Amino acid sequence: MAKEDVHKYGTDDGWHGVIQAGGEFPPEKDSRFMHQLYFRDDPSYKGKYSVPLLWDKKTNRIVNNESLEMLRWLPHAFDSLIEEEKIRSIDFYPSDLRDKIDEVTPWLTSLICSGVYKAGFNPTQEGYDEHVVPLFAALNKLEKVLHGNGGPYMLGEQLTELDLLAYPTVVRFDTVYVQHFKTNLGTIRHDYPVLNNWLKNLYHNIEGFKESTDFQHIKENYTKSHKDINPLSITPMGPYPEVEEGYESDWSKLKPGQVQHPLVVEAASKL
Repeated sequence: MAKEDVHKYGTDDGWHGVIQAGGEFPPEKDSRFMHQLYFRDDPSYKGKYSVPLLWDKKTNRIVNNESLEMLRWLPHAFDSLIEEEKIRSIDFYPSDLRDKIDEVTPWLTSLICSGVYKAGFNPTQEGYDEHVVPLFAALNKLEKVLHGNGGPYMLGEQLTELDLLAYPTVVRFDTVYVQHFKTNLGTIRHDYPVLNNWLKNLYHNIEGFKESTDFQHIKENYTKSHKDINPLSITPMGPYPEVEEGYESDWSKLKPGQVQHPLVVEAASKL
């Protein structure tokens, strides 16, 4: 299996790959840009070009480009090839927690993971106002859900899909979304102590999270790609630190926070 990362920000030609691991991919010179892979798969393709993208090198076809679907089936897709039981037994969608995962996932993905984009990319004041309120209402709710389950993960003692879904948005929130997408009704570090503690633990203590988080890449992907939002492409230096230290292992000491804007509080009461 080969892995290729796209450059932190695109050009007029789109996203291009810059880093290879596990072998050269793809070998054809006409596939250096993301959109070229989509047209190799389907010359009449009319949709968007997105990542992640799972590509079959033998058939030269796209297998999947939906992150939520890959998160569900990839962890066990190659179990027959994995010898180490510790790795093979990892389960982010355990049977005893599936109902809870299925209950939280729709509003987590719609109002938070996609909500930052619905607010940040909106071209009108009315549209921004319409979407930024439910974003923070959902963050208020997630703060309470996390606190109610006692940590250290979203649903308690086991790392699940919900942690993997929430992490990219939460870890980027103070660094990018607050200023770039104008989601400044609150910050993770100042208004959501439970989410902030959860983030500290994942980033500093759980293998794989910090290693897969490149803040310079994150910042430049947004600030140097969206000329309509940031025409001068200036990348802010802060915040510092990107993720605070000082994880509190005794979750009983934590008190849930919230953004107290009246519209947010009202919207949260209806979720």
